[in-house]
Amino acid sequence: MRTRQPTKPRKSPISARLSAPIVAEVATAPEPVGPETLAEIFSRLSAANPEPRAELEFQNPFTLLVAVVLSAQATDRSVNLATAPLFAIADTPEAMLALGEERVRDFIRTIGLFNTKAKNVIALSRILVEQHGGAVPRRREDLEVLPGVGTKTASVVRNVAFGEETIAVDTHIFRVSNRIPLVVAATTDKVQAGLEALVPAPYRLNAHHWLILFGRYVCKARKPACYQCPIADLCRFPAKTPAP
Repeated sequence: MRTRQPTKPRKSPISARLSAPIVAEVATAPEPVGPETLAEIFSRLSAANPEPRAELEFQNPFTLLVAVVLSAQATDRSVNLATAPLFAIADTPEAMLALGEERVRDFIRTIGLFNTKAKNVIALSRILVEQHGGAVPRRREDLEVLPGVGTKTASVVRNVAFGEETIAVDTHIFRVSNRIPLVVAATTDKVQAGLEALVPAPYRLNAHHWLILFGRYVCKARKPACYQCPIADLCRFPAKTPAP
């Protein structure tokens, strides 16, 4: 009887040693621009639009506050369409309270999250009447305790209504700041703090408007119009979009 020779164990293809290591290519974010380049960027944005304006329509600090609260997860155009008839009959906290939550909800039904937003508009109107004599407070701390008001909304109101040099950071400004980059940070609050510390004083008041309009119409999320960009030569974003 023939003795069966033991077979050599086969090497598993999974455990086999690679002939060469696999190295993932990871893009390194460029360093933020320096002070001179930062000043030049805002100089060009200022020259292109010397008197920038908010695209939300409002009549006074109260209607501005309401419009910004309603603009969360909604376009400025959709908010303007809804608030034009609303503000025609309720442009003060007292008038908004008299209107009531149900009627406010009917006016803003075309805006996302309208149920929650109607509750917030009535609730913040009540606080303004009961605690601030019907006036919109200027202090950030007083604004941020109002229903529906966060850091961004408070910063917009302080900047537009009261001329404070705040730079409210929304999704557009967050993208632009990290892309150029002006300030590289993982949160909107950190981007805001960085911009407010670094933007030269002559440009700080309008920086919010310039950056949001730039992000909305030129430095767009999916396909930035780099070929039309007034600061393309200063921007360090590597994957620039070629002209069509």
